Amino acid sequence: MVNLHPSAANNFHWQPQPDAWRCIARIVQTLAADEPYIQDLAVRMLSETGTRLIDWVAEIRLPFGSPEVDNLMAAGFVDAGDAQRQLLVNPDGMFPVVHLQAESSKPCLAIKVDRLADFCTANGGSNWEQAKEQGNGFLSCTAVVHEGAKCDLAAVENHGSAPQQSAPQLADHVAAFRTAVAGRSRPVARVDAGAAFDATIALLRDAVAKLGTGLACDLFFRAERKYWQQRNLAARLQKQRQDALGLGWGNHDHHTYRSSRAGFHRLIEALEVLGFVCRERFYAGADAGWGAQVLEQSEAGVIVFADVDLSPDEVAGDFAHQPLEDRSELGTVGLWCRLHGEAFLAAGMHHLECQFDFDAARAQLALLGIATMEPFTDFPFLRQAFTAAETWAVDPEVLREAVADGAITAAEAERFEKQGASGSHLEILERNDGYKGFNQTGISDIIQRTDPRHSRTSSS
Repeated sequence: MVNLHPSAANNFHWQPQPDAWRCIARIVQTLAADEPYIQDLAVRMLSETGTRLIDWVAEIRLPFGSPEVDNLMAAGFVDAGDAQRQLLVNPDGMFPVVHLQAESSKPCLAIKVDRLADFCTANGGSNWEQAKEQGNGFLSCTAVVHEGAKCDLAAVENHGSAPQQSAPQLADHVAAFRTAVAGRSRPVARVDAGAAFDATIALLRDAVAKLGTGLACDLFFRAERKYWQQRNLAARLQKQRQDALGLGWGNHDHHTYRSSRAGFHRLIEALEVLGFVCRERFYAGADAGWGAQVLEQSEAGVIVFADVDLSPDEVAGDFAHQPLEDRSELGTVGLWCRLHGEAFLAAGMHHLECQFDFDAARAQLALLGIATMEPFTDFPFLRQAFTAAETWAVDPEVLREAVADGAITAAEAERFEKQGASGSHLEILERNDGYKGFNQTGISDIIQRTDPRHSRTSSS
């Protein structure tokens, strides 16, 4: 049985939600303007990390009597609370949760961070010392870091939930899983990929049994981001900038994996063990030669975009779960995996896409020597661009085998051996109007432009 994301009901026809966006933007701007601590943080986010406060906000707490409640409901927010809490959510877009509290309560903005303790140490605040003690790196928590006159600021450290067990036992399970993930097999050779998938999936099943899907997923993707950034200079520089404000990768939007055809169903299997469910699928047409499955794990707050070479006659089937026959002719995705290994194994993610102020992030990274490619999406509600590809060396044995199989020419192999081949990127994204979808035409363009056989970059 294939698990589908709840939004399958609208066929994932995501549309901009300008009314809801204006409501949320007005609330965030008003609350930030009323509180110097929050306003200063917003200024530093933009000037020092190229990000916007609104993209970090995970939850807004408002008193029941706020006039904004009616505005939110009119703009598409719906009641998703229970007996303990009254929550408003917008199922048609990417928006913070609105938590309604007693009329005497003070408003609060709660932002996403990797580690609560890191944020408290970097930014202080009237309540930072008490808040710092609440985070331990593997239990979800939210704490008020600064109590303002008109609005509080809280930080959210989300790890999903874990099964009931003693604190020492949970800590031991977490430590063991972190060690196992860091040391898992990541072979480049295709012949070894099957065994590596088997071992990793077994590791994930064991982790889910001990930690639950939410915590296991969170810990796994923290490790995946670390592995990816070790191989990408733009990622390391941007992470340093965000760490200076104690934010970490809390602004991640989605994680992109490239897969061989033979390994694609194994990638999906591994993700579903971690609690991912299938969202929309992409197929760009016969000329593009690729397809993708989007998956989401809502408890851990992780989205995956999984790319694979695909033929026209395969899109009608369940290409995410049915094994795809290997083939000698490689498209952009297949060639990347042939040169570098599966993204889930040796290569690491093709890119991490994070939410930024598009122009500010590109300009600031340019000052650090990081070029960006031409934008492949430039709509009012969605803007996207890759940093220039990190060039990776390619194993000569891999190149010899690829030539022997007819996957690349001898001339291409010689060039890859001398110059390397395009590897990973950081993707700069700006979402407006709560738009949750992707630009299929733009993705087709950038996939073609990142083909190692004819990739090119341009600075901005």
